[in-house]
Amino acid sequence: MNNIELNILAPAFIAGLLVLATHIPLGMKVLARGVIFADLAVAQIAGLGVVIAGLLELTGQPLLVQAIAAASALCGAALLAWIEQHLPEVKEACIGLTFVLAASGGILLMSRDMHSGEHLKDLLVGQILWVSSGQLIATAVLTAVLLALWQWDRLKTHNLGFYGLFALAVTASVQLAGVYLVFASLIVPALATYRISHRRTHYAFAIGIAGYAIGLLMSVWFDLPAGAAIVWAMTAVGGITALLLKTRKVA
Repeated sequence: MNNIELNILAPAFIAGLLVLATHIPLGMKVLARGVIFADLAVAQIAGLGVVIAGLLELTGQPLLVQAIAAASALCGAALLAWIEQHLPEVKEACIGLTFVLAASGGILLMSRDMHSGEHLKDLLVGQILWVSSGQLIATAVLTAVLLALWQWDRLKTHNLGFYGLFALAVTASVQLAGVYLVFASLIVPALATYRISHRRTHYAFAIGIAGYAIGLLMSVWFDLPAGAAIVWAMTAVGGITALLLKTRKVA
């Protein structure tokens, strides 16, 4: 591996670690609450905020773009908290509909933009290979704050508190990794380890880290889109791990 490849892969891998730091504990909570599509919905709503910021020609002001995306995601979080409280029997259907509406709204807003296809691809698949040091520093600070708040039991067990933390974590990660990879980081490690209780978090982080490492290497070696490669690599690692854990338990 040459220095150019290493200079590209190292920041991308660090970005992946930052995403996993918040998304693995969040993913376990999401799986336990039965709101699997909440991540997709909030990520898409945050992305909608990024689209709106782009239409307002604010892309040269990253802090303002981040604020608009965070505000959009927090509004989405408030809506999801209301849905879970008042419509628990159909919450997954309502959350799925929220995702579709946010995605469709983004497409409508970008319909007049000749570069909309590229923007949509960036939003969904992400550009993790091209993260900047500024993005990593800002995300690292936010991740530290979110992990500190996550230790507050009352906050993470309260509907609005949980969705608020969720929204802020997703807002940062979706701009690093894209909607698909954010969803995979949230769900795959949690799903692959849901049958075990002993050292579950260790296994989940190992799956996530291996998925990012293998996917990034595949993207460089075979000239593949990094986000999609990581999603498939993480899913493969998660599936193999779940099978091995089940076999060991049976044995």
